[in-house]
Amino acid sequence: MSDLPRTALVTGASRGFGRAIAAALVAAGAAVVGLARDEQELHAVRGELGPGFTPVAGDATDEALAEQLIRTHQPDLLVLNAGAVPHMAPLPEQTWETFSRNWQVDTRHVFAWTRAALRQPLAPGSVVVAMSSGAALNGSPLSGGYASAKAAVRYLRSYAAEEAERAGLGIRFAALLPKLTPTAGVGAAGVTGYAARQGVDRDAFVAGLQPVLTPEQVAEAVLSIARDPGSGPEYLVGGDGLRPIG
Repeated sequence: MSDLPRTALVTGASRGFGRAIAAALVAAGAAVVGLARDEQELHAVRGELGPGFTPVAGDATDEALAEQLIRTHQPDLLVLNAGAVPHMAPLPEQTWETFSRNWQVDTRHVFAWTRAALRQPLAPGSVVVAMSSGAALNGSPLSGGYASAKAAVRYLRSYAAEEAERAGLGIRFAALLPKLTPTAGVGAAGVTGYAARQGVDRDAFVAGLQPVLTPEQVAEAVLSIARDPGSGPEYLVGGDGLRPIG
């Protein structure tokens, strides 16, 4: 789509990247449906953003809910941002339950919504932006299965793009890979964990991440991807800007 979406649906919209993305879309004139588990936090977002934001409390991994919300709201932009904060510990201190946490939330929810987008399907010209991570490129040995879960998100994007093309659906699938940042919940946990692992204080570790990526930059990256129908399928975003990868 060359214009911004009329209706966007953002998962994980109550805080961090998701909240910033919802705010940027509302500011650009889109009607935004925001999904998250915490009803109180969602209503706080509604209070901040106004009637352009519709809060929906629910589990982003619920396949029936994904199908219902797509059918009800008919979004032309899906931003699949929901995710769990990983258990920060080296491999010997992980259990399978902690190691697989992000598979059960991040990857599972992208699977559910991607499948629903193809099966409904979304209208031609719609865009699906799935949030992966820079960790999918370089690994993240202190966060269990986080990096591999986010790598699977990239595979899901490519599989979906192929199926959309085969069926002539006209849906564009993109993946956004934010770099590590202390400005959002997952990144904040990662920064704290890796600073301790390296034996440096948190401020010293953050100094090595300059320029620091902000939620507002992630939001602008999503808008940029949604605006440009000729843009590539995968992007890395950091404090130094957005660039295509692959």
